[in-house]
Amino acid sequence: MIGIVSYGFYIPKYRIRTEEICGMWGKNPEEIKTSLGINEKTVSSIDEDSLTMAYESSIMALSDSGISPKKIQAVFFGSETPPYIVNPSSTILAEFLGIERKYFATDLQFACKAATGGIISSCGLISSKEIEYSLVSASDRAVVRPHDSLEYSAASGSVSLLLGKKNVLLEVVAFESFSSDTPDFWRREGIRYPSHGGRFTGKPSYFYHIQESAKNLFHKTGLKPRDFKYTVFHMPNGRFPQEAAFSLGFTKEQIDASLIVCYLGNSYTASGLMGLCAVLEKAKAGDFIFFASYGSGAGSDTFIFKVTKGIDSKRRKFKSIMDDKQYINYQTYLKFMEII
Repeated sequence: MIGIVSYGFYIPKYRIRTEEICGMWGKNPEEIKTSLGINEKTVSSIDEDSLTMAYESSIMALSDSGISPKKIQAVFFGSETPPYIVNPSSTILAEFLGIERKYFATDLQFACKAATGGIISSCGLISSKEIEYSLVSASDRAVVRPHDSLEYSAASGSVSLLLGKKNVLLEVVAFESFSSDTPDFWRREGIRYPSHGGRFTGKPSYFYHIQESAKNLFHKTGLKPRDFKYTVFHMPNGRFPQEAAFSLGFTKEQIDASLIVCYLGNSYTASGLMGLCAVLEKAKAGDFIFFASYGSGAGSDTFIFKVTKGIDSKRRKFKSIMDDKQYINYQTYLKFMEII
């Protein structure tokens, strides 16, 4: 059995309400909330970045795991907002955590699905007995152009996963990938803010890739939507994941537990995995979980997870940490994002 043996997350305490952003641009907050399904989003502080947040989530993953950092032989850092353009974050993270220098490290990029590539790579390395444990961190501090439509959703946060064979709490039953050259979201070298393809980010990008990857996974395993207790999708907003779920035959009851985007926003690589963390607070042994990541450019990795009895000793209090928050105004938000 290969899978997740421990997990951790970091949710910045600062929040900005949709009404606060709308007030700056003369927008109707109820229209924005209805359109995007987002009431507020997380904001990292001025002294935080994707690397510091990855450290925080990794420390939680290591705590009470019984796994020494010295046993970790691979470190994957998935992000589209790394603090350095040239210089790996995975090695800095490993150094902070006390991981010994005989390890494989790499930084991964594929927009919002960078980290799920690390999960797949980890499964291969562990299955081949090249390594015993790996660490996968998904972390982003999303900065977008003021008055852009993404300003209401782009958020900050981090999730870290420890993968191995012993004491697995979430078994990786199967996975599938589907990719194409569909540039719906991009940021060129030297350009601070990302650009997006507007209407092209939906049907030909997000929905098409997730649906194809999911259909291939169902065909591969013989499982159907009704076989799952929970389903989790990448959450660029509150509307897309629900539409994707319903199009595949999932119900509202199956997806509801994962829909934390309306309170946390879209933390890019960490977004879908945050939803998974929320689900694990409720999941029970024997439950099957369908998980779909999405990365612009474009591609989707889909997974079937099975919850084991190990979850009872490793369950995190996601909701209580999510609810520990402090609201800020728009000017403070611009300061924290180093826009002003």
